[in-house]
Order: sequence, then C-alpha cells, then structure tokens
Amino acid sequence: MNALQEELRDCGFIILGFPSNQFGKQEPGAPAEILPGLKYVRPGKGFVPNFQLFSKDDVNGENEQGVYTFLKNSCSPVGGDLGDHVGRLFWEPMRISDIKWNFEKFLVGPDGKPIMRWHPSIEVPEVRADIYKHLVSE
Repeated sequence: MNALQEELRDCGFIILGFPSNQFGKQEPGAPAEILPGLKYVRPGKGFVPNFQLFSKDDVNGENEQGVYTFLKNSCSPVGGDLGDHVGRLFWEPMRISDIKWNFEKFLVGPDGKPIMRWHPSIEVPEVRADIYKHLVSE
C-alpha cells in the first residue's frame, strides 16, 4: 500500500488505514503499540506506513465505526459468506455485508461517494488497475 500511495499521491489519491482487532485478535495492543508493531513485528523490517492510520476500532458489529456502516451500505458485499474465518471473527451481530477480514479495501471518489470494494484476497496490482481505470474515466 505504501508503493500505491507514493505512486498516486500527485493525483490526489489518499490511502487511509483503520486498524481493528476483530479479525483473529491480530491487533491486540494499545494504540501506542500499533506503529511499533508494524515497524518491528508484522510486517517488520522497518516498515512505516506513509498513509494515515486512524485509531483502532470496530469495523463490524454493534459498535462499528460509522464510516464503515456507510461504506458497507454503499457497496455490495464481496464474497458470499464469511468463509473459514468464522471462529476467528469477534463481533455480533454478523451480517453478509460485513468486512470479511483484514485488508478489505474500498475506493471512495473525491466527492465522498464509495465506488467499489475489494475482497481481502485481492492483490494490490488488481486494486491499482481498478483505480487507474477509474482515474481515466473521470
């Protein structure tokens, strides 16, 4: 995502990251531990995001952030179900429109309207190609 942010920055493109502990409890630390965890643990090797990270919060369930309620209501769900992660998902109630796992992505236009949504398994090159298609069509 760092490379994509750098590549598209001059086009006004901005990546926003929203940490959540709802997927396999993979983000258990306190807010002050998120950036050091990225830098030294996962992915490690000195990684520092060049995009804004918001506070850790819920993206699904009863206490989900309002921005995710808006995004999920604006874009069709990706994938037909929650897959084999069900025992490692930590929220209620579960809905088909929920974020399936870490790294699910949304593209929002400059007018604030959500344009598309990618399943977490979609790799960055495909996301990049979709973004370029959208930039060309404007």
